Amino acid sequence: MRLFAGTPFDQPPKCERCGALTSVCTCPPERQAFLPPEKQTARLSVEKRKKGKVVTLVKGLTGSASDLPALLTRLKSACGAGGTLKDEVLELQGEHLNRIGEVMKELGYRVKP
Repeated sequence: MRLFAGTPFDQPPKCERCGALTSVCTCPPERQAFLPPEKQTARLSVEKRKKGKVVTLVKGLTGSASDLPALLTRLKSACGAGGTLKDEVLELQGEHLNRIGEVMKELGYRVKP
């Protein structure tokens, strides 16, 4: 007897669109549509944290409309700093308003300080 025999976890996974088993499903993969950068506005700000740490924030971009992890990686490498993505807000360590503004404009985003 298997561990999950007779439970919903025992059932093989099925496609949500056609209902066939995922191993034999012929549905094309879903493509996520992103908004072009020209239609998005990024708001930049600097915030002072505990113990005097300074963080540059990029707000106003939605995760469903853009690829935020890829953008964060690009900004981190351009600034030479660490950073993270929290609740659709990009946080970069240090004060990098000018550099981030330049990179965002190169990518086509509208930028507001």
